[in-house]
Amino acid sequence: MIHQPDRTCGRPTRSGSPCKIRISGSDVACSTHATEQDKAVAEAHRRGWSEGRKSGSESSARFSKSRIERLEQRVKELEEQLDSTRRVHEVNGCQVVEVGGYGYRWRGSEPLEVGDRVLLPENYVSRLKNGPGPTVGVVNKLGTTYQGSLSDIVGRAPATGGDG
Repeated sequence: MIHQPDRTCGRPTRSGSPCKIRISGSDVACSTHATEQDKAVAEAHRRGWSEGRKSGSESSARFSKSRIERLEQRVKELEEQLDSTRRVHEVNGCQVVEVGGYGYRWRGSEPLEVGDRVLLPENYVSRLKNGPGPTVGVVNKLGTTYQGSLSDIVGRAPATGGDG
């Protein structure tokens, strides 16, 4: 909407001088001097302005959402590319896996697969949370991007289940 500061009605009063009542927005005359047609035109203009603004806002929001989704997808693709170039699957002849987001080395003869249950070595945090001894974890990725020293997996965890 075009800003028109200090607009006045301007319609002739009973004395013949222009009306000095301020008007704003879509109005073309003050409430005293506006005809039914003036009021209808002003209301139609307000409604069109409002609907156009709402439509533009919704369109902008859809575009922004679409752009964000495309950028998030691109970031995910680039992270996967970077991950695949940095991911190590073997260290000194031992398989490397991730369990709970941490890298571990597996020295067993049969390779581990995603979903395998394993016994992890005790550490300070696991001792506090679970007591002494190894804790059970699940392999969630093959290989790791971690570049530091890796702890060894103690062994495969016993199968759970009700066979007896």
